[in-house]
Amino acid sequence: MMRFDGKVAFVTGSASGIGAEIVDQLVAEGCRVIGADLGDQAEISSRHGASYLAAAVDVTVESQIEDALAVGLEHFGRLDLAFNVAGAHRGGPITDMTRESWDFTVDLVLTGVFLSTKHEARAMRETGGAIVNIGSINGRVPMRGGAAYVSAKAGVEAFTKNAALELGQYGIRVNCVMPGLVETPLTQGYRSIAAVSEAFTDRIVLGRTATVDEIAAPVLFLASDAASYITGASLMVDGGWDVANYPDLRGLVD
Repeated sequence: MMRFDGKVAFVTGSASGIGAEIVDQLVAEGCRVIGADLGDQAEISSRHGASYLAAAVDVTVESQIEDALAVGLEHFGRLDLAFNVAGAHRGGPITDMTRESWDFTVDLVLTGVFLSTKHEARAMRETGGAIVNIGSINGRVPMRGGAAYVSAKAGVEAFTKNAALELGQYGIRVNCVMPGLVETPLTQGYRSIAAVSEAFTDRIVLGRTATVDEIAAPVLFLASDAASYITGASLMVDGGWDVANYPDLRGLVD
């Protein structure tokens, strides 16, 4: 398939994990990409050559997003798609969490999506386009020590709906994908501890974590013309995690 032939995308968090996989799949389908990340982009840049334009961007700094998009528009001439992937968190119990940890997480996860969407939409107002935000199952499922992350990801889902409401007049669709546990560098610490990994997978209907390509595929679907009548939607991509929380009573009751 070449669903994105001739199109241009902006991807935050593009250097690794889900963001890098989105870039790989976009380029494979004919898209040119402006990659925004603070990490080392040498590998992904060399992999995609002229189809990839790297920009050093902290998504909590509005001027850096604006500048990267301006350079990308000058270089590629247009913007059709945007994928807001950048995220991380600093956790801790509510009673012990510092204001700095709260601000770091909320600024990166939620404010970064707002600032990115703001300038992506400005670039798309005349031509229309599609924006996909990466939320999380934790936007609906709380976790101990994760109050900032949970609150921020819940905000991403709500913001996505509001953005869809406001930006539809410009022909811009905005949707959200909410992954469960995914095999990325950021989750390696959890997954490397056998008991912790089992605690996660025991709650997943499909019995395993997701690979990055299994997240990127539905993300790209929502950005494609096949989803042309979908906006304001939240797609849970979690292997059935959210339907598995009721206790298993088989053999315990009649």
